[in-house]
Amino acid sequence: MSETFRGVVVAGAGPVGLVTALKIAQAGIPVLVLDSEPDIIRWPRAVVYHAPTVEMLDRLGLLDELKVAGILKQDYQFRTIDGKILAAPSMSVLTSEDTAYPYNLHMPQHELARVILKNLLAIPGAHVRWNTRVTGLTQDADGVTLTIESNGGSDELRCDWLVGADGGSSTVRRALGLSFDGYTHPERLVSTNLVYDFEARGYARANFIIDPVHWAVIVKVDRHGLWRVTYGEDAGLPEDSIAARIAEHYKHLLPDDGHYELEAFSPFRVHERCAESFRVGRVLLAGDAAHVCNPFGGLGLTSGLLDGGLLGDALPAVIKETADDNLLDRYSNERRRVFLEVTGPTARENKRRMTEADPGRKKADFERLQQLHNDTQFQRTALTMTYKLVGNPIGIPNQ
Repeated sequence: MSETFRGVVVAGAGPVGLVTALKIAQAGIPVLVLDSEPDIIRWPRAVVYHAPTVEMLDRLGLLDELKVAGILKQDYQFRTIDGKILAAPSMSVLTSEDTAYPYNLHMPQHELARVILKNLLAIPGAHVRWNTRVTGLTQDADGVTLTIESNGGSDELRCDWLVGADGGSSTVRRALGLSFDGYTHPERLVSTNLVYDFEARGYARANFIIDPVHWAVIVKVDRHGLWRVTYGEDAGLPEDSIAARIAEHYKHLLPDDGHYELEAFSPFRVHERCAESFRVGRVLLAGDAAHVCNPFGGLGLTSGLLDGGLLGDALPAVIKETADDNLLDRYSNERRRVFLEVTGPTARENKRRMTEADPGRKKADFERLQQLHNDTQFQRTALTMTYKLVGNPIGIPNQ
């Protein structure tokens, strides 16, 4: 069967795909989101959203609802495995000159996606189709023809434009023949959700445990006592016995042997990769389909959501002919530059600092953290670094 959709198809119903679709729908352009899953998947993934992303979500009209569903965070701690606090910066030092959003938003990725989805489906002309997988594509000067699988059958879907926001293993990117250059870290990361009162034990709402062996990130997830502990282990260990090893990791990472309740866990490999282009003709990439990095510092989804926000402005401008087609090349070039020059290097440095074993470099890291702890101006500079992820203007006209 062949079907035509006169509008934009977005492959992937994660937060990046849904934000892109929401902005396109708000511009009055029909949008159809396709996802291979039966619904939004609930699993431990991203949980921290930085100030520039919070600002974008506010402009979308979502922030009040997200504040109810999530929690706000200003405090950080950098700790050693034996409990020593190396630095405790706080976003409370930020002024109105720094940002109107002196906090991070914490909430599970799937909860963020649900809020965006609800607002998307309230707009006429916006549709989501589950259990539908993109398996291939061709394109010409007038549109894109997708091969899709759903309900055990294969069909064709013709659309005007396609956005690939279908994750690190993106079928859309592969169908375009784009390289995804970079490397994969030797460790496996394990994200765990547990009920345990870290705050009562003196922890901040975001904590970085610095140790060459037992490094970890510990973050408060919601107002109901749920926390996220993400740690690394040898990827050569059997994946089917991860659950049996969690308690041993917790012996090093939890400050005492108090009772905890493990809610969920999810293993994943960590990559540092970037597509050679985020645009080929009428097909655009955003989020993990375009670039992936390690999660230390919460820059991956933050950067992806900023992709979606910019693309959600640029593509309607081209469709409505208030901007020429080159605007999409500028989107591709600028978001790729931001990843290669800012997001990727910062995430790699975050991981290096957390896992550093060399005594000399470790000493220098600790001295820098001491400066972060004592120097308010240095804190302000460090805590507003994520605004560099926004990038430079690409010339989108007012719509």
